[in-house]
Amino acid sequence: MSAMAEPQPTPKMDPNSLWREEVFTDRKIGTIRRLIPVKPDGTVDVGRKTLFLGEAALMTPAGQLPLTFEIPAENLEQAVAAYSAGLEKAYVETLEELEQLRRRASSQIVIPKGGLPSGLPPQGPGPGRLKL
Repeated sequence: MSAMAEPQPTPKMDPNSLWREEVFTDRKIGTIRRLIPVKPDGTVDVGRKTLFLGEAALMTPAGQLPLTFEIPAENLEQAVAAYSAGLEKAYVETLEELEQLRRRASSQIVIPKGGLPSGLPPQGPGPGRLKL
C-alpha cells in the first residue's frame, strides 16, 4: 500500500509584511523599485523603512541573467545616485558566484555508466595493485 502524500500548507501572505511598490526607470540602464511598507489597511507603516531595489540584466552566452540588488538610500534621489555602485557590486558578486559554480562543476569526478574502463590494475594489496 502506498503512503499518502502529506497535504501541503496553503501559502498565505503575511498581513504584517506588506509593501507598496513603485517602479522608476530611465529606459536605458535599468530599474529602481521603491518598496514602501504598508499596514494591512494600505496606509503607510512609518515603523518600517522604505527599501530601494535596483534591477538590471547581465547578458551571457546563455541569455539574460537578471541582477537584483538593494540600494542603501533614504530617498529616490539618493537611490538614483547609488544605482551604479550597487549594480557594479552585484555584477562582481554574480561573476564570482558563476566562477565558483564552474570550478565546482569541473572538479566533480564523473564515472561512466558502464563503470571504470577495463585494463586498469585490480585494486587491493600486492605488486602492481592500487592500495586504497
